[in-house]
Amino acid sequence: MSLRFAPRWPWVLLTALAIAAFVWLGFWQYHRGVARAQQWSEFAVAEEARDAAAEQLASTPRWARVRLRGHWDGERQFLLDNISHGGAPGYEVLTVLRLEEGGELLVNRGWVPFSGYRDRLPDVSIAGYSTADGNVRVLTGRLGVLPVAGLAAGRQPPANEGPWPRLTSFPQHAELEASLGTSLLPPVLLLDPDSGAGYLREWRPPGLAPERHFGYAMQWWMFAAAALVLFVVLNRKRNR
Repeated sequence: MSLRFAPRWPWVLLTALAIAAFVWLGFWQYHRGVARAQQWSEFAVAEEARDAAAEQLASTPRWARVRLRGHWDGERQFLLDNISHGGAPGYEVLTVLRLEEGGELLVNRGWVPFSGYRDRLPDVSIAGYSTADGNVRVLTGRLGVLPVAGLAAGRQPPANEGPWPRLTSFPQHAELEASLGTSLLPPVLLLDPDSGAGYLREWRPPGLAPERHFGYAMQWWMFAAAALVLFVVLNRKRNR
């Protein structure tokens, strides 16, 4: 008994479109992985921190390392909720820095673990580092952005009144300004691990790791191969 290959044209067209889509999606994820690998490589370069004036921060490239001088506003801080580290829940601490030459900037001082109680926020006070002490702080770090919510994470803007620190989840820049009642410079300073008072700081660019994108690319290409194999197998018929 022999078999013959006798596909119907609608199935030929449908399979061709599916395979083309799977291949295209694979290359799309592959190129995203290449771009993300380049971004991570640039981020890993430990360039020397450079002095930056307040008016230069908006035009300074993202991830550039800068040196800033200012005073902590330790009385007004935010806790960014739904931030995990190594699978453990916790917060990132945002503190206002009043720059020496004017202007206010948010500084991410790092990650603190969740205490186990939603009504007991961690103590993130800056003893001896407040605006009132009169001492100028010299801080170094990278110019970054606020964390972006993933598919499973919700957003919650901070309250515009009430005690500090204020809890928020993936806020927008304007929402933080409204809560503070003041204008903020656009970037966020990701404080260097050895600079200033703070917590766990292991910064990396936002988004998926390059390996995840490459893995997704392989999955799409495997779908394309599977579609081709199924098309051939299901369209082999017995000769009568």
